[in-house]
Amino acid sequence: MDRLQKVMAHAGIASRRKCESLITDGRVSVNGQTVRELGTQVSSKDRIEVDGVPIYREEPRYILINKPRHVISAVSDDKNRQVILDYIQGIEERIYPVGRLDYDTTGLLLLTNDGAFANQLMHPRHQIDKVYVAKVKGIPSENSLARLEAGIVLDGKKTAKAKAQLLSQNLDNQTAIVELTIREGWNHQVKRMFEAVGHPVNKLKRERYAFLTLGKLLPGEWRELTAHEVNKLKQMSQSKGQAGQEARKAKPKRIMGRPTGQKPSRKSPASSSGRKARKGQSKSMPARNFK
Repeated sequence: MDRLQKVMAHAGIASRRKCESLITDGRVSVNGQTVRELGTQVSSKDRIEVDGVPIYREEPRYILINKPRHVISAVSDDKNRQVILDYIQGIEERIYPVGRLDYDTTGLLLLTNDGAFANQLMHPRHQIDKVYVAKVKGIPSENSLARLEAGIVLDGKKTAKAKAQLLSQNLDNQTAIVELTIREGWNHQVKRMFEAVGHPVNKLKRERYAFLTLGKLLPGEWRELTAHEVNKLKQMSQSKGQAGQEARKAKPKRIMGRPTGQKPSRKSPASSSGRKARKGQSKSMPARNFK
């Protein structure tokens, strides 16, 4: 059972708010009976009509694709450039990307026609890990990697804590391969973070989204998520979102710069994090395939 306005919006009738107006205006009927109450529950067996016209209810679809380079993460483009939907054939439902990857960024991208699912994954409070592998100019120092992990100020706002690991380096070409794990999805975020620490990105690929990986998918190839994968993503985002809300509620109030009921503690000297290029890759390029 789902709320009537949600089913209507999912079927592409209008936005959720506009669907609510259609209901309260008496333009929607369920099984021949006019419905004006918001939140009315309907099942897949119910016949829903708007202005006397039956609505077509799409089956939810969940797609994982290996986005090629120089492709727009959109359903259309006013400059006639290739869009991600050009690679997906045989799907009649109106799917769209969950978030986006830059024009020249490759890798894992999800598409769906399930709006609630997409919003749940994209909201930062749900803390979904997104793992990128970047080929950058220069060899990042321990300090640069630590700055990435601590968060970078972009447009006056600091990014959340991240994970950064130097995978390989090429001393001859002065380039490196770095893995960066983030949980947000700001505009050009990964590139801007590397730019901020003095290491512009040459190539960028998203290799993992939550527990999902590309597997053996070549650029432009795609597959549908299994029911188990969809349910696991929903459970992960719900549990992490609830955990984040509880943590914020439980956070102690600060008085004079420190939490109440806590004594100031001395910080021990920072120790080296021990990040090193993997053995045998100090001059090999690259450790990852950026096709």
